[in-house]
Amino acid sequence: MASGVTVNDEVIRVFNDMKVRKSSTQDEVKKRKKAVLFCLSEDRKKIIVEEGKQILVGDIGETVDDPYACFVKLLPLNDCRYGLYDATYETKESKKEDLVFIFWAPESAPLKSKMIYASSKDAIKKKFTGIKHEWQVNGLDDIQDRATLAEKLGGNVVVSLEGKPL
Repeated sequence: MASGVTVNDEVIRVFNDMKVRKSSTQDEVKKRKKAVLFCLSEDRKKIIVEEGKQILVGDIGETVDDPYACFVKLLPLNDCRYGLYDATYETKESKKEDLVFIFWAPESAPLKSKMIYASSKDAIKKKFTGIKHEWQVNGLDDIQDRATLAEKLGGNVVVSLEGKPL
């Protein structure tokens, strides 16, 4: 069932910026988003970019030591969110980067919130063309261990995530 919620243009712009890897100057690369959260607007009619809930590539090594752990800390414990995470990982054969669409719906979120986020998920997913990995997460236990994300990305062939061995 669709909820009638629409996706704000800024959400689509952020997705396209994260998806397209054009050759960029060092400064442009630093401004690229590594991770971002999306939430419903106050009137629950639109999916918007959540203010201040992002990690920039340039933050890594500066204010952010471990981008994955930092991303997990951005998630609210008692409400739902959508997220995009630009995962950098290595398999036995090669280094890879893939966008992961995350639907965060913790057990402790209000039922009404879980229902509207679940019924609005298709609206945002339709705008995110070409996403290979989708992950529904229902609690910190599911997401804190980076091995779970590695499994989503490539099963047991993934040997490291964000430069950290598994």
